[in-house]
Amino acid sequence: KAYYSAQFQQGYTKEWCMTCGAHDRITKVTIGGSNAWYMIGHVYFDEAFSKRFMQILREEYDLPQTAGKLWEDIFIEHIDELDMQIRKYDTPIIHEFDSIDELREFDPLFLENIDSAIFDHITQTLNCKKSDIHNVYPLKKGLTNLSCHFSVDNSEYVYRHPGIGTDVLINRQAEAEALQLAQKLGLDGTFITADAKEGWKISRFLPDCHIANMHDPNQLQESLKLVRSLHESNESVHRNFDFYAESQRYMKELNDRNVEIPPKIIDLSVLADELHNFVITQDGSHTCLCHNDILGANILIDQNNRYHLIDWEYAGMSDYAQDFGTLCVSDEFNNTEISEAMPIYLAHTPSTQEKRHLLAYIGFAGWCWHLWSLVKQAEGENIGTCMYTYYSYAKRYINEALKAYENNK
Repeated sequence: KAYYSAQFQQGYTKEWCMTCGAHDRITKVTIGGSNAWYMIGHVYFDEAFSKRFMQILREEYDLPQTAGKLWEDIFIEHIDELDMQIRKYDTPIIHEFDSIDELREFDPLFLENIDSAIFDHITQTLNCKKSDIHNVYPLKKGLTNLSCHFSVDNSEYVYRHPGIGTDVLINRQAEAEALQLAQKLGLDGTFITADAKEGWKISRFLPDCHIANMHDPNQLQESLKLVRSLHESNESVHRNFDFYAESQRYMKELNDRNVEIPPKIIDLSVLADELHNFVITQDGSHTCLCHNDILGANILIDQNNRYHLIDWEYAGMSDYAQDFGTLCVSDEFNNTEISEAMPIYLAHTPSTQEKRHLLAYIGFAGWCWHLWSLVKQAEGENIGTCMYTYYSYAKRYINEALKAYENNK
């Protein structure tokens, strides 16, 4: 029979408390309660419970309100349809640990005995023992990777673990090459080491830092100084990263996975092809080393007001306008902000040709990242609303740039 394990709490608890009916069937669950049996530990789904739960999940999985729910939320909402009993345990048979530090208090030798490549990477990189690692907790999940904070002695670090499907989306060898250059150029003071084969990275954690607000003129100005330093460095990497070429690759990935591509995407693809032809035949542009993921969240400002440009996964030799395109799309600049950012980005007043070129790359950035998000979605990732932001910028600025090129034939 399906069951949820439980222990009794004398007095008040913030845990999820259960009320039961005949045959110990769970009939109600409340968050918080007093002198109650609360949910803790293992759960067992029998065949009948699993079958009905899957039927409900199929019906509700794609609803926007389902995205942030725990499986228990689904159970509680359909508790009359899902037969599950309580299984009671004496205290303290079941132990719950919310952090590695709590677990180590219970078992001091836990880290020494655990077989984890992640802890091996940390000890080898920092020349420390597993027992030196503490204060481990997850950081906010990014769109591409999973990251956690940890400390060794009094120093703080970040461990980056590659996310689902990143082997398709990211060239880790190129990233490692770009990270080393960023460190050399003084653009990223957080980088320590990265493994090009496995995709993990260790960086310094910046306490009390904050991300750049690209809608603030002063912070935008300082952030774009880093970008110009990169563009003018005359450094190069082996990888080329072109938004249009990448979008073609992502489209192929979708086709190879038999993902149904909506007609509006096919229509926009035709316009992107037309715009790309204008750009390569009419603009005498130039390539340079670009970051290709410029946005406020990737620029950290530390306690000393130093700016750090982080996350170099998409860096490569690119058209100089690509960093402008991603900035405008990812930080959702309006038309006024785009116009005001152009002279800051270029360090001079843009010509008519430069304006249309920058507009084109806003469109290409939105287009590339929208297709990227569709590939991520096909991998099972929940990308959220940014997918629609990418599409809206692609549609708007591909069309605006096309008009600008057609009017200046």
